Amino acid sequence: MPPGKLAAQAGHAFLDAYLRALDERPADAAAYRAGSHGTKIALIADDLEDLLRARAIAERAGIPSALITDSGHVLRPCFDGRPTITALGLGPTKRSEVRRITRHFALVP
Repeated sequence: MPPGKLAAQAGHAFLDAYLRALDERPADAAAYRAGSHGTKIALIADDLEDLLRARAIAERAGIPSALITDSGHVLRPCFDGRPTITALGLGPTKRSEVRRITRHFALVP
């Protein structure tokens, strides 16, 4: 995925997860907003199955999450017009809470 597209998808994932946190964990969302706005990292999954597994773990743990699906743009070679899952946003949450999910992924180069 080109860097600009990656940045846009990460932005969608962050915002959607944060908005979900406002409903699901308002105290965590308020603490995030009142503080230094936390740490954000971009990680890469080996495949869709890993991404979906990470979301399932987050949901079971009560961590706000947002799975982002590109709406079907054409951008060869990554996007051929079909809806494509592109990103997963997690949190805001404490590092200790999300680390067991994120430790399985590598940083985006």
